[in-house]
Amino acid sequence: MNTPTHLASLLDGIRDNDRATLGRAITLVESNSPGDRDRAQELLTALLPSTGGAHRIGISGVPGVGKSTFIESFGLRLVEAGHRVAVLAVDPSSTVSKGSILGDKTRMEKLAATDSAFIRPSPTGGSLGGVARKTREAILVCEAAGYDVVLVETVGVGQSETTVAEMVDFFLLLKLAGAGDELQGIKRGILELADLIAINKADGENLQAAELARAEFERALQILRPADEDGWTPKVVTSSGQSGAGLDEIWEIINEHHELLSGNGELEQRRKQQLLGWMWSLVDEGLRSAVREHPGVADTLKALEQDVLEGRITATSAAEQILGAFGG
Repeated sequence: MNTPTHLASLLDGIRDNDRATLGRAITLVESNSPGDRDRAQELLTALLPSTGGAHRIGISGVPGVGKSTFIESFGLRLVEAGHRVAVLAVDPSSTVSKGSILGDKTRMEKLAATDSAFIRPSPTGGSLGGVARKTREAILVCEAAGYDVVLVETVGVGQSETTVAEMVDFFLLLKLAGAGDELQGIKRGILELADLIAINKADGENLQAAELARAEFERALQILRPADEDGWTPKVVTSSGQSGAGLDEIWEIINEHHELLSGNGELEQRRKQQLLGWMWSLVDEGLRSAVREHPGVADTLKALEQDVLEGRITATSAAEQILGAFGG
């Protein structure tokens, strides 16, 4: 089958590692325009055979934990070792413009200037979990362009950790010592996600506090989360984006995890389950939009919402009426 002309240049540019073309391709897959969505799916279908070869690593942590400094130092270390690194940095969105608030390229100037790295800030667009809806597709485009390490940085608030964990192979959670969040952060939900916890900014006067925090999290993991079904035992280390301490150890742990899951078939199975989960989430999203846009629903939706707010009908009754109008 002949490749449409409008996609041929994108495909060639992606495969030739033209970063400007890569940026345009990701802009296309992020677009909500119906015409662009069709073109994006044609592009992704053509790229699929070239995807799947990267380490997909999620990195999360509360604002101020030092994610950007850590990622830049970590990314530079990987580039020096011969890797090609893509960073998909998911920013909070402006509630007015829906644009990115944080300028990731200005926060990672050295990494952005490296030929073997690609940094892409993406606004969340208000999506649940603080993660751009199209981040999964951006991962595929980066893999097709030959990036063998894809780092997905999330804002670290709300349900963003869960959303990121559902699209990566390895989930790294950055924590701070001495910020009062050691015990607060020991929550089963987070511990169920993290493959590795790194107590960051472990340098200078913070070093001793970081070691104490590391011991606290290790004890918590032993109690709340024994070895996973896939055989992996979550670990805790200290790190510093400033000094580079712990970065090599973190990469060794990521490789150890990858070898374990690749060897027992869990990595392939996990990615398949992620694809199915992704498919159904898109179905849910599409149905929700279709219901809201249905003429029979749109005519009565505001009135039903007001009835629920003022207590005239139950939420269940309103939902049944909405679904009835949609199916009628």
